[in-house]
Amino acid sequence: MLWYVLKLLVLLPLIAALVWGCLKLARTVQARVGVGTGSKSIRIVETTMLSPTLKLAVIEFHGREILVSVSRQGLARLAEAPARVRVQGEGE
Repeated sequence: MLWYVLKLLVLLPLIAALVWGCLKLARTVQARVGVGTGSKSIRIVETTMLSPTLKLAVIEFHGREILVSVSRQGLARLAEAPARVRVQGEGE
C-alpha cells in the first residue's frame, strides 16, 4: 500500500506538469502559426445556449451581423442587420 501511495505522489504531479506543458506548447504554436489572429472576414460576436442541442449565435460577416440558430441539424439564418460600431477594448 505504501508503494502505491508513493507512486501516486510522484506520478500525479508529473502528469499534471506534462498536461500544463502541452497546453502552453499548443498556445505557443497556435500564436506562431497565426491561428486565431489576423484579419478575418468572419467573427463570432456572441453566442447564447438555449438548450443542450440549440444555440443562438451572432456572426459578423463583411459589415453585417447575422443571427443564426445552431442545432444538430445545421445552421438556420434568423435575422440580419448592419454591424454595430465596435468600441476599442469592449467585449474582448
